Formats: sequence, C-alpha cells, structure tokens
Amino acid sequence: MALIVKKFGGSSVANAERVFNVANRIIEDYKEGNDVIVVVSAQGDTTDDLIEKALEINPTGASKREMDMLLSAGEQISISLLAMAIEKLGFPAKSLLGWQAGFQTDSHHTIARIKNINTERIKNEIAKRNIVIVAGFQGLNKYDDITTLGRGGSDTSAVALAAALKADLCQIYTDVDGVYSADPRKVPNARKMDEISYDEMLELATLGAQVLNNRSVEMAKKYNVELEVLSSLEKKPGTIVKEIVKMEKTLIKGVAKDNNVARISIVGLQDTPGIAFKLFNKLAQYKVNVDIILQSVGRHGTKDITFTVPKDQALLAKEAIDSLEGSLNFQEVSIDETISKVSIVGAGMESHPGVASKMFEALCDAGINIQMISTSEIKISVLIDVKYADKAVEAIHEAFLNYL
Repeated sequence: MALIVKKFGGSSVANAERVFNVANRIIEDYKEGNDVIVVVSAQGDTTDDLIEKALEINPTGASKREMDMLLSAGEQISISLLAMAIEKLGFPAKSLLGWQAGFQTDSHHTIARIKNINTERIKNEIAKRNIVIVAGFQGLNKYDDITTLGRGGSDTSAVALAAALKADLCQIYTDVDGVYSADPRKVPNARKMDEISYDEMLELATLGAQVLNNRSVEMAKKYNVELEVLSSLEKKPGTIVKEIVKMEKTLIKGVAKDNNVARISIVGLQDTPGIAFKLFNKLAQYKVNVDIILQSVGRHGTKDITFTVPKDQALLAKEAIDSLEGSLNFQEVSIDETISKVSIVGAGMESHPGVASKMFEALCDAGINIQMISTSEIKISVLIDVKYADKAVEAIHEAFLNYL
C-alpha cells in the first residue's frame, strides 16, 4: 500500500465528463489499497473569469487581499464537484479548502509562500479511508486571511503535501503526456523524455516551459520528492523528474521560450561604486524578480545597465527606479515589452564545447538577431524580437535534434 499525491490542472476538470474521468483515475489507485490525496486547480478558465469580474467592479485594481478572497473560490468549486463525482461512483471522499488542509503561509497576498502544513486533519481523513480532495493554490496567513500562491500554485501545493506526508509518489496530471524537448503543439518533431533531472526541469520551468511550476520543482528538489508528469486524458507513462538520471547525459534536454519578458534599460548612470547595489537593492525591496543583467563598460564617467523582468512587473520596476531619483542620477529609462527569451537547457552541455556556437548558428541561418545573451552551466538564453520566438525555437530544436 502506498501514499500517492495526485494533482489535476484546470483543463483536467473543465467539465462534468472530465471530472468523472479524473474521479475514475483516482478510484483505480484507491481500489488497489493505496491512500490517495488529490490536489485540484480551478476549472478551465475560472481564474481568468474571476479576474475579469474583479476588473468590472474595480478597473484600477482591487486590493490583493480581496483578490485572494475572490480567486480562492475557483478551487472550492472544483474540489466539491470532484468529491461529489467520487461519491456518486460509490467511494468515500472529503473535500478540504487550503486552510482546512493545514496550509499556513506568509502574508504576501497573491504570491504567498508556504511556511508550514499541519497535516493532522488530512491524516485523520486518510485513517478513515477517505479520498482527500484538497484545494490547491491557497492557504491561510497568521491573521486568518486567505492567501493564494500565484499562478501554478497548485503544483506547489501538491509537492508540499507530498513532502510533508512523505508520500511515495507525487503525480502531476496535465493536458500533455509528459515533458517534451519543445512545445509539441509548435514543434512537430518534439520528443518526450522518459526522465529529467530536477535542475534541468527547474531551468525549463523558469525559462517558459509551462508543464510544471518552477517553485514546485524547487521544493521537489529540496525534499527529494519524485515527480511524474503525465496525461489526465490518456493512460500512458509520463516523464519522471528526479535527482539522478541516466549516466550518459544528452547534450541538451529541451528548448523553451518565454514571451512574458520586459527589458528595462537605464542610460547614463554614474560610473561609481555602489550604483548597482542601490538599484538592485531597491528592486528587491519592491519584490521585483530580475533575470538577465547586462552592464556596459563605463565611458566618460557614465555606464548603462539593462535587465529583464516579467512583463507584469515592468511598471513596478519603473516605480522602484523612479523612487531613487535624486540619489541615483541617470539620463533616461526605457521599457521594451516586444521581446522573447529563448533558451536551451541540458546538463550535458557543460562537457561539450561548441553548444553556444551551434545555437547562434541556427539563429543566424534563420535570420534572427540576438539582442542579449545569458549563460550558466546548464542553460543558454537569448533575447530576440518576440515575433520570431516560435521560428527561433523550431530552428534551434532542428539544429540539436540529433542530440536530444
């Protein structure tokens, strides 16, 4: 008998037929004697619909606390409907909201982080042989206010439960049947991987691959939770995400793109010690996530700094920069949201020279100009014009096809 945590995304429970499909998948494991905990997202486009309703009431932006109250309703609908479906099929189920399942978070509304999980309630329900259905994406802070974990937070909820309960397996069900070398909807010859390391999956998730939330992969690596990414619609093996994969590492594991990128350039900064610290310390205070950073060589007493942030944080970053006016002298600030970050990831590239050259050659042959470059041991990222993003992914994937 095993303890299994299963997570189903919004598309997996989008309508009654799919809810019953998920219910049957859950019951199969339960009938084999396993204890089953299920984490569910809001149905289909429910979250987006709720955001639209909020904008109808307050177009300038409701408070983050009230947005959390609103958005948490989506998961409440999903868990109750799934519990009803399981009951109708003749099996015991109990649905729990995040706070009922013991999720305790910090107080950063809409982007909360899990601090602890009190597992007593869940353990009691499991002891009664109930199938436990938990609302993902949400928790409760120290003020007894509902919080949400941000986009993709249900993945993080599932992994956190698996870690806290020392589950034997954590399965993430999606509308694809595993992790691919590129988006199979855009790249016809994309290949599904049998397994991938935490580090490689974390890079792909961070760089735009939408199969797993990057915070969930971070947590899985930290607590050594073995993940399986598989389809909720087809019964076939998925992709295992774990610490150690095959000894013979492939050159690269995948190509990803991220169109949710804005480039911010600050021109004419003083070329003196401490300027970068002042800038990025202020951005950190404003909770802005900075990615690629490029600083020009100082000339004539000034330098330029360019960096990237998520699009939805571009104005927040500009606000942070503007707050430094007076203590940070510069000529101008510009924001460009017409870019995409395209990346290759693979642990094998650190022992293979010429990977960057091959990537740049593929982009050159496709007539695509590179605007910025960032590298690490297992990734290379470039910034390009967003209108060429899909073309770039396909060209790079084709160049490395024999190494995937």
